[in-house]
Amino acid sequence: MGLLTFGLNVTLDGCIDHTQGIVDDELHDYWTQLMEQSGAMLFGRNTYELMEGAWPAVARDEKAPRAMREWAQKLEAKAKYVVSGSRSDFPWQNTIKVEGDLREAISALKAKTERGVLVGAPKLATVLEELGLIDEYRIVVHPIISGRGPTLFHGLSSARHLELLSTQRFKSGVQALHFRRKAG
Repeated sequence: MGLLTFGLNVTLDGCIDHTQGIVDDELHDYWTQLMEQSGAMLFGRNTYELMEGAWPAVARDEKAPRAMREWAQKLEAKAKYVVSGSRSDFPWQNTIKVEGDLREAISALKAKTERGVLVGAPKLATVLEELGLIDEYRIVVHPIISGRGPTLFHGLSSARHLELLSTQRFKSGVQALHFRRKAG
């Protein structure tokens, strides 16, 4: 059974506004490597639509920066699962809609995806965390205080205790943190 890993960029104050952050080749290379290690990606509809609206064009743009294009091409090829109650048509290559009971569907996805699943959708991650389905967390903290926007895991019913597995510092000052759910 593969692990379900939640990964996202945040500012120092926990903001998850995708327009805030230091986006460079090193950051794209980090996420590309993490995605390559995973067997599939998992998105909620909102995040999927943001990705679908941007990355297919970058994958085909020969003038796009190397790291962005590589990320886009590998994302295009990767299996992408989407949780959505309002959309059923997903024409982007290798996209599959998650059907049925969420706990059962994600448990089955983890069971059949030996290399694990990387989820990059904040609202969906909150629901998955409430269900106890997230195994690891890859939080990339940018040295920016945004002061606005949504934050990670807003509205959880109780605190979660995590174990820090590793840290990685980028040249830009960005810190990649790798956590695992602490054994109960």
